Amino acid sequence: MHNDNSDPTQLGFGFDETGTKSSWEPDPDEVREDAHAMLKSARAVSAENMWDQRTYRYNKVVFPQMTRWLPDDERDQLCFEFFRELERIELLMAA
Repeated sequence: MHNDNSDPTQLGFGFDETGTKSSWEPDPDEVREDAHAMLKSARAVSAENMWDQRTYRYNKVVFPQMTRWLPDDERDQLCFEFFRELERIELLMAA
């Protein structure tokens, strides 16, 4: 007997029962909290407390994607601040 567990909703792919993409959107307050936590982590990077390459690359990709759920002006300001920190981190990594 074959047990078919390939229901997309069971796998967490964000599809509803008809197989179409659901309209779920993240809570902006949770996104904001995560973005500020990531920015705080970037600001804490120092020569003695460095991100590894994997963390650096992950955060560089995820941060702008995550903040797209925020109002444009807030997103733009957070990204400006975050990428300014990344520039500082890149200089530390190159030293």
